[in-house]
Amino acid sequence: MDAELLTLANTAGTTLVTLLATDAWTRAKSSVGSLWRRARPEAVEVIEADLVETREVLLAARAAGDDTVEGELVADWQRRLRRLLAADPGLAAELRRLLQEELVPAPPAASQTWTGSVTMSSTVSGRGKNFQIGQGTLNISES
Repeated sequence: MDAELLTLANTAGTTLVTLLATDAWTRAKSSVGSLWRRARPEAVEVIEADLVETREVLLAARAAGDDTVEGELVADWQRRLRRLLAADPGLAAELRRLLQEELVPAPPAASQTWTGSVTMSSTVSGRGKNFQIGQGTLNISES
């Protein structure tokens, strides 16, 4: 399998498992089911049931504070998607489309507050300018 397909499958597997723990999980299940329906229609029911089970396991692991389970689930779905793409590389375009259009996290609700930190860095050379803004602060770097 070439590096591009490998990266695509890995990204999709990670995104999928992440979405299974959110309110967007039914959309993710439906999207992945449609991909399997196109490639292996006989396996759609099993895949959709596996997605439901993955969600249940993921939520239980998170509730228990078990950080290792999520990585195992991601690896499992990455393998499944790699096998699917290896069997039919033509599905790559459809999987890319799903990632760009359907398997995207919903933006947080206006009532939710995000906490955390963001680190931004850049390099400016020549006569270039760099503008970075976060939470109302504008940093301007000029060389």
